[in-house]
Amino acid sequence: MERDRIKTTSWQADAALLGVTLIWGATFVMVKEAVTHFPAFAFLTLRFSFALLSLIPLLWVGHRSRVASLGWTELGAGSLVGLALLAGYGLQTVGLRYTTAAKAGFITGLSVVFVPLLGAILWRRRPPPAAQMGVVLATGGLILLTLGPTLSIAWGDLAVLGCALAFALHILAVGAFAPHIEPRLLTAIQIGAVALISALISRAAEWPWPSLSRQVLWAALFTGVLATSLAFGVQSLAQRFTSATHTALIFAMEPVFAALFAYLLAGERLGPHRWAGCGLILAGMLIAELGTSASA
Repeated sequence: MERDRIKTTSWQADAALLGVTLIWGATFVMVKEAVTHFPAFAFLTLRFSFALLSLIPLLWVGHRSRVASLGWTELGAGSLVGLALLAGYGLQTVGLRYTTAAKAGFITGLSVVFVPLLGAILWRRRPPPAAQMGVVLATGGLILLTLGPTLSIAWGDLAVLGCALAFALHILAVGAFAPHIEPRLLTAIQIGAVALISALISRAAEWPWPSLSRQVLWAALFTGVLATSLAFGVQSLAQRFTSATHTALIFAMEPVFAALFAYLLAGERLGPHRWAGCGLILAGMLIAELGTSASA
């Protein structure tokens, strides 16, 4: 009976993570359409402000005294993590103006490959064989996916590649600080940092904002509340009942969902060589993540 209950809970956790991944995949088309006629950092200001507002009641109910006693060390650590998160979302949001949602989804997925590679560089140790193989496959896939007829890479693809590097650094930063700060507080601090810094950048470079359309407002609400606050919360809860291997396999579906929604909602189509590149990137992601997890 207990074994059946555990299996049921694990299945439910995997299903919840798949739902989170589906939401993330849908955001690429949504954000691309929103920032076509609305400033990128103004959109990020709205998105992360909505995310923070949706988190405040939960924090206040369960962690009121802890929030009131936050120190500079916690605020500083959360802000550093937030800077990496801002770089990731900033580059991704700007890049989506100049590339397709499908390509952006797969390029963003390269963060999975970069995590063990950057970790090996930062801690001065040889990357695991799985990470090396993942980099080789993903690099070949990136070339097939991004190179055009003139053998040049579009500016948008380069921006999203920078986003993948920033997200990898964000993952490493969270891994370094999370053991010392309550996870929900760390999440709220970094989200607040992204909202504040995005607002300052937007005020300096994008002011005045154009009129706020329903499309932009809906995209900011969806990505802020569902794809940020709810997704982080579900991930934190679900990963208590499933394995890291299951989680890695499920999260590898994000670029697949991004390409699916790009096709269904925006009519984006990739040629055969670009689909081959997507396949190599996906293979590199899985080998790097699963192989590294198995050797850890």
